[in-house]
Amino acid sequence: MAEKIFRDSGCKEAVCVDAGRVYDSCCDKDCVENMRLFFTEREQMLVDHATGIRAKKAEVITTYIDVEALPFNRGYYSCDLTFFFDVEVEVYGGHGCPCNMLHGVGVFRKKVILYGSEGHVRVFHSEYVADAHDRQEMPTRNMPRCCVQVAEPVVLDGRLVDCCDRCRYDCGDCGCIPASLCGRYGGNFVDGADCKLVVVTLGIFSIVQLIRNVQMLMPVYDYCMPNKECKPTSENPCDLFHKMSFPVNEFFPPATETDSCGYDKKGGCGCGKDR
Repeated sequence: MAEKIFRDSGCKEAVCVDAGRVYDSCCDKDCVENMRLFFTEREQMLVDHATGIRAKKAEVITTYIDVEALPFNRGYYSCDLTFFFDVEVEVYGGHGCPCNMLHGVGVFRKKVILYGSEGHVRVFHSEYVADAHDRQEMPTRNMPRCCVQVAEPVVLDGRLVDCCDRCRYDCGDCGCIPASLCGRYGGNFVDGADCKLVVVTLGIFSIVQLIRNVQMLMPVYDYCMPNKECKPTSENPCDLFHKMSFPVNEFFPPATETDSCGYDKKGGCGCGKDR
């Protein structure tokens, strides 16, 4: 019946496609206050002698995801997320001392519960990976996979905490940082009891999805071929530059379009609320 409907609509055939279906998802914005940054031994020495700091920017290094079924609520899963952030910090050493740019690692954990349906089969794949166990010999649970999308974090605040004030903050433990990150920073992270702390506040926007591979019947109209021809970039770089439009908005930022009464010409008022 479904194939007849597809043919009547002009498609050539109906094919079964194995694709990821999003069973449940959520978006969130977290304001992570006073998140401690961990530094290597060399950089921690600069922090200990600092008189002030300023957090410049942050980025997400990686996210560890663990999905477990909830025993008391069938079809629902707990997604335990651990975010690792690289935060660039400008450290001031006092009058006459040069500033230093340091990179510290921050850790943030959260848990999300989403619906992922149920599956009671074992999944086997025929792909072979060299120098590894043959995946077709490795059964896997039919669990949904969790996908996390994170926007670039917004740095809201940063401060230097003296040793005697450490008890006011949740200092955490540098042991939670995976060893694979130590190579990126050129050494192990330190966590001395007499060390000064750098804490930052980040704004994080994220989307979490639970996805399962399912078989869906899809209409096929034709094979898709690229319409754009691959052309070599043999033009002179200066010729390409001269073709670019002048960035007027970079020099003269556009103002908000409001009328004489303060209302936005697009339909809202100047304060961001509707009329």
